[in-house]
Amino acid sequence: MAEFSAFLALLNSILWHNYVLYTLVATGVVFTVWSGFSQYRALTHGPAIVRGVYDNPDDPGAINHFQALSAALSATVGLGNIGGVALAIALGGPGAVFWMWVIGFLGMGIKLTEVTLSMLYRNTDDPDNPHGGPMWVVSKALERRNMKGLGRTIGVIFCVTLLVSTATGGNMFQAWNVAELTQEYFSVPSWMTGIVLAIVVGAVIIGGIKRIGKVAGTLVPFMVLLYLLAGTYVLAVNISEIPAIFALIVKSAFVPTEAAGAFIGGTAASAFLFGLKRAAFSNEAGQGSSPIAHAAAKTDEPAREGIVAGLEPFIDTIVVCTFTALIILSTGIWNRGPDVAFDHTAVAAQTDSGWQFVATDLAGDDWRDGDKVILVVQAHTNDDGFDRHKIEGTVHAGSTGYSVHWDAFIGLTEPVVVGNGFYRVYIGATLTAKAFDSVTPGLGKWLVTIAAWLFAISTMISWSYYGEQGMVFLAGEKSVLSYKVVYCVLIIIATLGFVKTDADLDNITGIGTALMLFANIPICWFFGYQAMRAYKDYIARLKSGRMGPGHPPPNLDDLLSGRDVK
Repeated sequence: MAEFSAFLALLNSILWHNYVLYTLVATGVVFTVWSGFSQYRALTHGPAIVRGVYDNPDDPGAINHFQALSAALSATVGLGNIGGVALAIALGGPGAVFWMWVIGFLGMGIKLTEVTLSMLYRNTDDPDNPHGGPMWVVSKALERRNMKGLGRTIGVIFCVTLLVSTATGGNMFQAWNVAELTQEYFSVPSWMTGIVLAIVVGAVIIGGIKRIGKVAGTLVPFMVLLYLLAGTYVLAVNISEIPAIFALIVKSAFVPTEAAGAFIGGTAASAFLFGLKRAAFSNEAGQGSSPIAHAAAKTDEPAREGIVAGLEPFIDTIVVCTFTALIILSTGIWNRGPDVAFDHTAVAAQTDSGWQFVATDLAGDDWRDGDKVILVVQAHTNDDGFDRHKIEGTVHAGSTGYSVHWDAFIGLTEPVVVGNGFYRVYIGATLTAKAFDSVTPGLGKWLVTIAAWLFAISTMISWSYYGEQGMVFLAGEKSVLSYKVVYCVLIIIATLGFVKTDADLDNITGIGTALMLFANIPICWFFGYQAMRAYKDYIARLKSGRMGPGHPPPNLDDLLSGRDVK
């Protein structure tokens, strides 16, 4: 298991090199400026489109704008908003939230671009079952330039990265979080949760995009409203803390955050890294996933659906993720004191394998064999400039009760326990649930568990469709049934307990996200000018009143070729 964790960490460090993050930010800046800050149009014109003002049942597509937005949001507004934000703060500190805001804002411009491109090149041979996404963009765009083989090859590469991300972040991350949370609060074995999730998700995805659109259109508004109402209650209780929390977020984005309680300290660089990584995972800007859902929308105006897509990062990151962050930070759960106190001072002895703490006997019966706990110690200065470290412990069941066996600590300096106690491991969504519980005992147990189930199911059904479209591009319609079976099996596999720490969880989801960025961002850079042309033409016609009945959209070939559109 240690070797697996080390491999994940190494691969993640390569894929998430700082230059990858710089490229993502630069892409957002370029398309934000190029579009004339399209975020404004997304927030002002977008709601009118979603309300159905411009709906036409005769347009090609399978679902309306609201259902397309809901389907895409059901993939983005998920456990990344509950568990992902908690991971970002636990690993990068409060400053990570600031960088989540940045990528949320810039992501609105990226979403506009990639979705408009997808609408320009989507396959509508069957108007009721359209296909779209970056794989269709690059294959059809290069085919127009007599490079069909190259286009197909790049499309295949994107689909492979899509399937990796579908299996990890879109599926296994969701299932694992729900299973952990349900086991933590209700002692339901993780594998049983996996089976239930597989059955529910399977029942929905069999019906295809129309059923997914209907389920998402009902589920997403309800679950977001439920979560925001509960979050508002928690924030109202801690209202006096909110101004200081915002100041802490901004300050920590640029200066180191000192160690406190369960938090061992974070640099501005770690805040930047984990904030951008978790925001990119949550709102999917630049990944090329959302365009697959939006491609099913009924419209003959490519830029119109791009404007709708611009609402996604705003709702997902700037609204929902911020709520989660404020809840975690205002309750102090992220830097809490020890959950379990030692009866006597714990002292480490130096051994051949490193510094070793003796096994710790545990009181109470609310432990499970294999539970993970953390000991925070003070020792040598680490690479980030802090002298705090975490030592992992594993709970073992014995004939006389439970005890913790601690891992050896490697270092020349003797580790000294900070706080004379240790911490239960609350990973992802479980940490958020504990934040709710700290305000009203039991609130997190029920609210976050219900929200996690709803968020996870909605995310998994939408991501199943994304992966399905990748399989259609790779192997045709005949591959879909086998793919759906494998997808549901992966849900169960994810709940069998091979992921144990928040670092492993971050690494697994980060790999899938990074691979998609590597494949899709170049597509946006090479063909984004076409999306900008279509968007600016749309806005010009909107401003001049040449929109709606009596004003047909421009010829698609004119938009792609750049010929003047009258």
